[in-house]
Amino acid sequence: MASPKILVQILVSGTRILGKAFFEAGRQAVKNAKHAPQSAMGGDVAGVGHANSGSISDQLTRQHRMTLDEAHLILNIKRGDAMEQLTKSYEHLFKANSPAPKPEKPVSAKLTPPSHSHYLQSKVVRARERIEAELKIPETLTTEAPTTGTSAPGTPPPSKGKS
Repeated sequence: MASPKILVQILVSGTRILGKAFFEAGRQAVKNAKHAPQSAMGGDVAGVGHANSGSISDQLTRQHRMTLDEAHLILNIKRGDAMEQLTKSYEHLFKANSPAPKPEKPVSAKLTPPSHSHYLQSKVVRARERIEAELKIPETLTTEAPTTGTSAPGTPPPSKGKS
């Protein structure tokens, strides 16, 4: 007849142990939340949170939310590869993640899971956009640089002294 007493003691002991474990887990969670780095709090992609300088490359990283290295990894190309290799890799990955055309005749009752991924397809597109934006930087720098030759029609010549 001592078995109900033993069962109650086991239940109380187990509840006490479980309560202590939850209390310690809560304390650890609070401690981790206080000491988390700022870049981890925003849910940024690795490297995007560190792109805080005023350089054009860092601005592109923040705008596209993808680093240049990540874009190269997604498209499986190297930094020095030509534009043809970028296009070839992009087209292959885009088509590989595109949904297959629907067949005219119904397929058997067994449905196969889709072999495409809209998420991966969008990552491939964003990676191509990020690399193309990086390649356009030298073009924008040369067009924004002041020219020392003749000025465009309708613009006044630069002044040579103080007025």
